[in-house]
Amino acid sequence: MKQCPNCKGNLADYVPLCPYCGVNVAVPPGGPVQPAWTGPQENSGKATASLVCGILTFLCVWPASVAAVILGHIALADIKKSGGRLTGRGMAVAGLVLGYIGVFLLPLVIAAIAIPNLLRARMAANEASAVGTLRTYNTAMITYSNACPDVGYPASLERLGPGSKDCGHADLVQGPLAVQVPVKDGYHFFYAPQKTPGGLINRYVLAADPVNPGTSGIRHFFTDESGVIRTSTRSGADANSEPLQ
Repeated sequence: MKQCPNCKGNLADYVPLCPYCGVNVAVPPGGPVQPAWTGPQENSGKATASLVCGILTFLCVWPASVAAVILGHIALADIKKSGGRLTGRGMAVAGLVLGYIGVFLLPLVIAAIAIPNLLRARMAANEASAVGTLRTYNTAMITYSNACPDVGYPASLERLGPGSKDCGHADLVQGPLAVQVPVKDGYHFFYAPQKTPGGLINRYVLAADPVNPGTSGIRHFFTDESGVIRTSTRSGADANSEPLQ
């Protein structure tokens, strides 16, 4: 049994017309079919917008790729429901394709470009920090040797660190720099004092080398009691390396 959708009368399943009100109650298998549109067609604005957003994706406007995907799906659904009134399926599909390319591939492209630049910037910052640390050490060495003329330069970097403010712990550098092999901003530092036969330390060398060459830094640095900082990109710098410009 079924009901007439107009007058709600009870009808047999095989009855095509309601005997009470005359309404056609025959329903084709799969539900009612939307009649084909016979009027003038119009292009889907959402399909056009999806294509435009997809193109903007390749101008590095990444949020446009998300908009292209959303508008593309909405446009295809509207076109399907319109029964032929709306056109623009091709533009909607193109916008979807471009949008999905932007969503998944563009971030990878941007990362491939940005990461090397960030790495170079980080290495440059680490190198600048290493040079600044060597200058700090050179200043501390001069101050120490003036304060401890019977000793000369310190026997170790630990003697430049915080403490009693004497020749044992001169309090000239911060604690992290007053250890046997300091590590700071991707560089480790090596100190080698040189004594005279009488035991006075009148010379020293300081080297700064990247912890991970090519990642934490490229250049190697060297300085001594002259205060001149030298650099090399091939291997550890020494007294024959080029002075830092």
